[in-house]
Amino acid sequence: MKSLMLSKQDVLVIVPAFNEQESITQVITDIASCGYKYVVIDDCSVDKTRRRVIEAKGEVLTLPINGGVGAALRCGFRYAIDHGYKAVIQCDADGQHPVGHFDNLIDAMNEMNADLVVGSRFESDLTSMSLSAPRRAAMYLLARIASRYVKQPISDATSGFRIIKSPLLESFAKSFPTYYLGDTFEALVVAGKANYKIVQTPAPIVDRQTGRPSSSNSDSVRQIAKVLLVTILGLHTKIPNATDSRRLLFSEKESY
Repeated sequence: MKSLMLSKQDVLVIVPAFNEQESITQVITDIASCGYKYVVIDDCSVDKTRRRVIEAKGEVLTLPINGGVGAALRCGFRYAIDHGYKAVIQCDADGQHPVGHFDNLIDAMNEMNADLVVGSRFESDLTSMSLSAPRRAAMYLLARIASRYVKQPISDATSGFRIIKSPLLESFAKSFPTYYLGDTFEALVVAGKANYKIVQTPAPIVDRQTGRPSSSNSDSVRQIAKVLLVTILGLHTKIPNATDSRRLLFSEKESY
């Protein structure tokens, strides 16, 4: 079956945002300057995030309630599919993700015929993000577990800087873990168990430029314990097998 080769025009950048009024304008300006289309998913912000996007003449969808990053991404996935895009790039609204490396994600996906590419901060010499020893240890553990499921070495299972293409995109639009770490670590486990090809590429991720993280250290510890328990017990989200999904997508295209 033919692989899907992507160009810039095939890709929509999804920017989930919650109370990011200080950074959102610069982020979307940088995205547009790189020639990419984008949509900001405003996760029911209580500040001027939505207004800033509108002032910049950007595309923004506002969720009626705060559902978290996963819920915002799922909304973005559906929007991308409805508007005919073949893939999406996830980009944080806080300035951490390297907009200039979007092309690298596409290149890695095309070269390795991958369904999902993770931008790993631990594979890049240019990463300047500071991490505490406990957080780094937790990320190492999650990466080891994720690697087992995806059958590929993954050093940064919690990186939200990634590209996802069809038909995995359609599967995630229907079923996607929306809680903390579900949208990063669990999504890799889910896709890996469904036999999608997942790889990584270096990405120089930096500390957030403004604002505060959505979870405190104590919250993070509890959420890590939760996602590990969900994975061990096999209670994670389920999606159709990659082969079946590709066959269905191919047959649908042939029918037109």
